[in-house]
Amino acid sequence: MKIAVLPGDGIGPEIVAQAVKVLNALGESFEMETAPVGGAGYEAKGHPLPEETLKLAKEADAILFGAVGDWKYDTLARELRPEQAILGLRKHLSLFANLRPAICYPELTAASSLKPEIVAGLNILIVRELNGDIYFGSPKGIRTATDGLFPGAREGFDTMRYSEPEVERIAHVAFEAARKRHKRVCSVDKANVLETSQLWKEVLTRVAKDYPDVELSHMYVDNAAMQLVKAPKAFDVVVTGNLFGDILSDEAAMLTGSIGMLPSASLDKNNKGLYEPSHGSAPDIAGQGIANPLATILSAAMMLRYSLGKAEQADRIEAAVQKVLAAGYRTGDIKTEGCKLVGTQEMGEAVLKAL
Repeated sequence: MKIAVLPGDGIGPEIVAQAVKVLNALGESFEMETAPVGGAGYEAKGHPLPEETLKLAKEADAILFGAVGDWKYDTLARELRPEQAILGLRKHLSLFANLRPAICYPELTAASSLKPEIVAGLNILIVRELNGDIYFGSPKGIRTATDGLFPGAREGFDTMRYSEPEVERIAHVAFEAARKRHKRVCSVDKANVLETSQLWKEVLTRVAKDYPDVELSHMYVDNAAMQLVKAPKAFDVVVTGNLFGDILSDEAAMLTGSIGMLPSASLDKNNKGLYEPSHGSAPDIAGQGIANPLATILSAAMMLRYSLGKAEQADRIEAAVQKVLAAGYRTGDIKTEGCKLVGTQEMGEAVLKAL
């Protein structure tokens, strides 16, 4: 089993190092190869997604990804910025299904921004489509307007678009996931305004007929954003498009106490995937040894479960993380009263010991 390890920028190398240690402790014969990506890729090869890195990612059975981005690259042309690496990997590897579980561990209810009774027992899975929508739709650009309210002014424009096959395949992912959970899918759209969302809702309703054991509901995205902070435990599986999913999954992250606790998986049709924490590169704390590695360690557990066929080993890692939290270990982002404040490496070592 070959794993491409792409640490990236900022805190990426620090947190990925802890996940690699945990994987090595399992006693499996993983072949791991590391390559630069993002700003590190630009520094090494002049591009955020070097050809050698893309080749490794294509050859591997799964990709463990850290984070990309740094303020010092903000002046680069858009196609050379670190963030283009993750977009390029999604496109080249056809990683269309993003799975982001938002779980509030019992030990972290006090770390959430919401009241404990609102988030205690929270367990949501957000299924986000990754290859379409306004991020990839064309045409897009900046031009001089020829009509509208201000003809002759510069305007930026993007295109939101989805085809039926794109919506169908993400719908099946959501319904299949719901069958393994509480058998409820909430489809989030803006069908009262957007033609794209009207098609989305129509396709979800049709695909639902193939899953009579799963309950389907529909919700406008503005209401979904409100319900996530009002009654989040009412959700089981949420399926939505690229733009809405990007926003809602980060909102859901804060229900759990910290985005530093949220893993994610981006899968192709054969369950080959890229696994990364939901947070960014946090260049402001890079090199300080204080970043939370748990989202990355939990992403490695998802990799074992979805792409490498090692569900028992995934369970072991997840149980070790929960044991560490129960023992009171906390990084700064999830610090609560009476906890044992530790750094990145100390948290990784604690998970190893619990494992």
